[in-house]
Amino acid sequence: MELDLAALPEDVDVLHRMIREMAAARDSERAETRAEIERLRQMVKTLQRSQFGRRAEGLDPGQLQLGLEDLDSDVAHLEAASPDTLVETGPRPARTRAFSLPEHLPREDVAVDTETSACPCCGGALHFIGETVSEMLDHVPARLRVLRMKRPRYGCRGCGKIHQAPAPERPIAKGLATPGLLAHVIVSKYCDHLPLYRQSQIFARQGVKLNRSTLANWVGGASWWLEALHERLASHVFSSKMLFADDTPLPVLDPGRGRTRTGRLWVYARDNRPWNGPGPPAAVYIYSPDRRAERPETHLKDFSGVLQVDGYAGFERLTTGGDIMLAACWAHARRKFYEVHQATGSPIAAEALQRIAELYAIDATIRGQSANKRRIVRARKSRPLVRAMKAWLETELQRIPPRSGLGDAIRYALTRWDQLSLFLEDGRIALDTNTVERAIRPVALGRKNHLFAGSEGGAQRWAVIASLLTTAKLNDVEPHAYLSDVLERLSQGHPMSQIDDLLPWNWAALRADV
Repeated sequence: MELDLAALPEDVDVLHRMIREMAAARDSERAETRAEIERLRQMVKTLQRSQFGRRAEGLDPGQLQLGLEDLDSDVAHLEAASPDTLVETGPRPARTRAFSLPEHLPREDVAVDTETSACPCCGGALHFIGETVSEMLDHVPARLRVLRMKRPRYGCRGCGKIHQAPAPERPIAKGLATPGLLAHVIVSKYCDHLPLYRQSQIFARQGVKLNRSTLANWVGGASWWLEALHERLASHVFSSKMLFADDTPLPVLDPGRGRTRTGRLWVYARDNRPWNGPGPPAAVYIYSPDRRAERPETHLKDFSGVLQVDGYAGFERLTTGGDIMLAACWAHARRKFYEVHQATGSPIAAEALQRIAELYAIDATIRGQSANKRRIVRARKSRPLVRAMKAWLETELQRIPPRSGLGDAIRYALTRWDQLSLFLEDGRIALDTNTVERAIRPVALGRKNHLFAGSEGGAQRWAVIASLLTTAKLNDVEPHAYLSDVLERLSQGHPMSQIDDLLPWNWAALRADV
């Protein structure tokens, strides 16, 4: 209700009625705002349950995060518009410690002083007795700078010769990019999934015109320096006795036909942390133009041990020599039952999901313990559940139509039962291949943004760079600082006999000792 302050009625009763109407309208607006905020918060909780609750496969994680961002923004917008509107959703939670900003960030003091040095109450002089300090997080946009290499020349009056320090080696021959800029472009493309043409647009907004082709040349030149590290990383991964393996499609441009063809990125990962084993975690990617079974045979020709994989039949050929044992993935078996349950609400599928969840609950209690301790606990708690589940699945398979989704899910599990049960015999084996699935996820995100690799060379560069970036993240190494320093060292003549010093975990250890 809008009021004309210059023409207010003089009747007190009319004024009272107007005030009551305004108060009622205000209360109605507050109630609507509270209801809207509560509705949005319930939507946020529902989406969070979709990701973190028992139905973990109900929504694409990337799409979920986009939805949560918008909903949280809606709640903040409503709360900003009505700061006096409170939504009581139950008992008030205990106060938690305020978020503290990291100590390593630089601090810049901003003085907010009183307007006068005299007391506004009595006019007496003010004297300093202390101060209140609060902090806010600020952002300074990335800036480009030009490094000028100044090399003085010296002449000798005795012999007439001129002396000058040699120019430092550049990571890109005759190129303008420093190792820091190369690392920024690479991390933006392969870690933050920004295609080069978008990066070119970002640089243009800063007043620097860098064509996409120039950035592509930089990426190609930088990846050349990193190929030796990729080989050493592969040697480290394949030296493990316990590996995870998977592959993912990678569209590659085929200029002769004017379209793309589907190549593959094979991913091999080792992570011994769940059973407190030796060696740092790592992942290596290898590109191949197809998915033929001889590809993993070639990659794993020197490997012996346990390989945990999904249901791809090509891996079966690896067991013929007796050096490799295959362990299957319970997450893939579970997914079959989950899809049936989502489509039909089958109680048999629901029970299968519950039985598999019990195995995961047991494993959660022994994460980080030794392989022998894990094996002992599994033998005592998990083995009876696995044995009972197999008998139950075989019985149920006889009661349902053979040509059904539920039947396919049961047969998928039973035909791989020995491989699914291998975790009972070896404490190093995980229940699933989620370790390598997490390594594939960044490739899938990059594929959505880049759409395809421009050539087979581009796909191989993708494999080299993704291997180092993923391994750096697995070892809690900041990718930009790592790549920048490694490119600088390699271009300045780091000895190849000491190339292992530049693997992410060794690099981090050397930096910590400095």
